[in-house]
Amino acid sequence: MQLDLEGRVAIVTGASRGLGEAAATALVAEGVRVLAAARSTAALEKLQSADPERIAIATVDMRDADQVAALADAAVERFGRLDVVVNNAGIAPAGRFVDQPQEEWDEVFAVNVRAPAVLARAAGRHFIAQRSGKVINVASTSGINGKPTLVSYSASKGAVLQFTKALGAEWARFGIQVTAIAPGAFETDAQAAVLESPQILERRLRKIPAGRMGTVAEFGPLVCYLASPLSDFMTGTVVVIDGGEVTKL
Repeated sequence: MQLDLEGRVAIVTGASRGLGEAAATALVAEGVRVLAAARSTAALEKLQSADPERIAIATVDMRDADQVAALADAAVERFGRLDVVVNNAGIAPAGRFVDQPQEEWDEVFAVNVRAPAVLARAAGRHFIAQRSGKVINVASTSGINGKPTLVSYSASKGAVLQFTKALGAEWARFGIQVTAIAPGAFETDAQAAVLESPQILERRLRKIPAGRMGTVAEFGPLVCYLASPLSDFMTGTVVVIDGGEVTKL
């Protein structure tokens, strides 16, 4: 399958580890030049070392709207254009809702909702001018079926799903596609506590019809497809990749 991604330029947030790193790595393998953004400079430099020609890095605090907005122009300045935004960065503090400080709730929405919107708006100015572009929002199955002790995270990812649908409808006439991926449980650092305990892992896997977690190798190719011209008739779409968990009765 020819994805025709050679020479395109993407921004990937939360690119220093997990699904974001998998997305950035897969895009680079398809010939995409990537501006990888995250908080950890050391982790970003390690990622960049794999392909310094195609990977540029930006240390960004996703809570700072000005830093986030500046990524779009930074990508254009570094690589000459911008074609794809992968809004992957996110935080998911766990705990009882009644005990959650308001400041933490606000931080979750700043990182998980405001930052993707700010970056999409900044990139959208370039996309509208060139009459093409892709925004890929990494949401979560928690945004479809809310999860206890993850109320703020579930609410924020639900907002991302509706943002995707509304913006997809608004920007379709400009030749811009806006899609979302809703991952379930994947074998990443975010699931470390589950993966390190055989008992907890067994309970977790019982909830997944496929009987296993996803691997990062299964995530990157999906991002590449949604970034490619092959998905040009998809917009406002949510792609669930979770081993069947949200469809389980």
